Amino acid sequence: MLILAIDTSTSAITVALHDDTRVLAAASHIDPRAHTEWVSPLIASCLASASLSPADLTAVAVGNGPGPFTGLRVGIVTGLTMGHALGVPVHGICSLDVLAAQAAPTVRDGELLVATDARRKEVYWSRYAVRSGHVERLTFPAVERPADLTDDVRALPTVGRGPVLWPELFPDPVPVLDVDAAVLARLAVERARDGEEMPVEPLYLRRPDALTTAERAAR
Repeated sequence: MLILAIDTSTSAITVALHDDTRVLAAASHIDPRAHTEWVSPLIASCLASASLSPADLTAVAVGNGPGPFTGLRVGIVTGLTMGHALGVPVHGICSLDVLAAQAAPTVRDGELLVATDARRKEVYWSRYAVRSGHVERLTFPAVERPADLTDDVRALPTVGRGPVLWPELFPDPVPVLDVDAAVLARLAVERARDGEEMPVEPLYLRRPDALTTAERAAR
C-alpha cells in the first residue's frame, strides 16, 4: 500500500506519503490563502523525495474538513481527481480527528477540544476523549462563535488556532495548530486495516464565502 495524504482544511497545505509501515515523505506550507498554488508542488516534492511517481500510488486520503470552503475544496478536488485518473480509491477523514490524534500524546487521558479558525469570528470545533492513546470523537463537528461555547467546553485543553485568535476564551492551549498530513496518512492506514468506511464527505458546515451573482441577488 502506498497512500498519498492531502489536507487543506487549515492554514497548512500539507501532503505526505505512507507505505503502510512508515511515512516516506511529508511537506507542508503555511498560508491560509494559497492552497491552490501550493498543493500540486508539495505533492510533486514528496513524490520526488521518495523517488516515486503518481503511478505507484495505491490510494489517496483527504481531509474532509471542516474548513473554509475554498481552501478545503482544493485538497478534496485534487485528491478525487488523482484517484479517478489513477484508478485508486480515495478515502476521507475528518480533519478535526487528525488534529485530535496529533494532540493525544500531549493530553494523555481525558478530554480535549479541537477549535480551528472558521473565519467570520467563528471556530470549527469538536470535543474528544483520549483514553490510553485512543481518541474518540464525542460531538459532531460544528461552527460557532467562541464566546457561545459553554465555559466547561472552552476550559478543556484546546488544539488548533482558536486559542491563538482568542487566548482570553481558550485558557488551556495545546501547541498543535494545523493538520499534519503524516498523521492523516497514518489514520487512513489504521482505519483501512480495521475495515472502516472512509467516504469523502466535505464538511463545509455553511455556505461558501464567495457567491455567484445570482446567489447574491437571492439573499
